[in-house]
Amino acid sequence: MSIEHIIGAQYALHDRQFIANCRDTLDDKGVLVLPDFIQPDAIVKLKREGMAYMDDAYFCANSHNVYLTSPDEAFPLGHPRNREVISSKGLIADDQVPEDSPLKTLYRDTVFQAFVASVVGEDRLYPYADPLSAVNIHYAKTGQELGWHFDNSSFAITLLIDKPDGGGDFEYLRDVRDADAGEYNFETVGKLLDGEIKPDRLNMEPGTLVLFRGRNSIHRVTPTEGQKTRILAVLAYNSKPGIELSESARMTFYGRLG
Repeated sequence: MSIEHIIGAQYALHDRQFIANCRDTLDDKGVLVLPDFIQPDAIVKLKREGMAYMDDAYFCANSHNVYLTSPDEAFPLGHPRNREVISSKGLIADDQVPEDSPLKTLYRDTVFQAFVASVVGEDRLYPYADPLSAVNIHYAKTGQELGWHFDNSSFAITLLIDKPDGGGDFEYLRDVRDADAGEYNFETVGKLLDGEIKPDRLNMEPGTLVLFRGRNSIHRVTPTEGQKTRILAVLAYNSKPGIELSESARMTFYGRLG
């Protein structure tokens, strides 16, 4: 399937004004939502692929704090710095995604890469050097969720392939911390975990592409409800060549190194 049959015709990724508008939106809101980014026929193919390979996914549940770091003994276990949440999901790694998948075609397309780089403010984007981390498919069956957390990377690209009967909502609170300054903002994090703050929520349909700045904006995906599995693709790039996900992270996410 060619790139012309994958990306919606309404998206002129080479248009300078469109790129500028997308960049302004991402800078202003911390999130850029592009509905119907993927054409219906391509989404049908991706749904078929997603269902066909789900039995090969690595399913696991992990507990972690929202900062995705080791506990800090300077704080009690119930403190927002150390309080743990649960993330549970299934994952298909890059080497399991078919080479002719629309996901691989989109990921490798130079116009798409240049568009994303311009929007996020990078000169150029590079794929992960390890065989697992570039293109992933995430599965969330009944009751599975992604707990509150901050990303380590400066931006993330996701594509919703199929939505569940209920739940599976992306919720976020932007600009909660300043990672570069070492500001954790425990007070706001604690209130969010205690349900005292109502987060923002994105409403997405299959085919929606999202660029999100999650390094300083805390976010989660609520538990899936019903029998239908939530299927989401993650397209991961780096600003420098030759970068691999750490071995410990690969074992955690995929259950293997390669």
